[in-house]
Amino acid sequence: MADVVTPEVRSRMMSGIRSTNTRPELIIRRGLHGIGFRYRLHAASLPGKPDLVFPRYGAVIFVHGCFWHGHDCHLFKWPSSRIDFWKQKISRNQVVDARNEAAVAEKGWRYAVVWECALKGRYRRPQTDVIRDCAGWLRSRKPHLEIRGTA
Repeated sequence: MADVVTPEVRSRMMSGIRSTNTRPELIIRRGLHGIGFRYRLHAASLPGKPDLVFPRYGAVIFVHGCFWHGHDCHLFKWPSSRIDFWKQKISRNQVVDARNEAAVAEKGWRYAVVWECALKGRYRRPQTDVIRDCAGWLRSRKPHLEIRGTA
């Protein structure tokens, strides 16, 4: 199936998609900052440039968009055009995610993944619950945490 817009329009549309400072990321940042957690953002010295880095707790948080990372939830739907391109791109993103999580852990950091569906969509959780779970994990010694929507 051919694209319905010109390559120039598609390029402009795609350039407007942010990879940092997304709405779910800002919700997590504001919530954790509001209860006293301090962090660094997008540390290039760590694999995958985690969205939030908590040196005091030896922990990082990745906030993943369900579409771009191929999450198995109601927010993810395979595009109907350029199927091979999208399968290759999203599959590669998943491989890179797994590699980054392993590399961060190998460097001695604990990591959490907060999925977009935890904060958006029909199965979202209350923001206060997501923030509370992140804070509880940061204070714990658990090596991993994954927060997703309720379904």
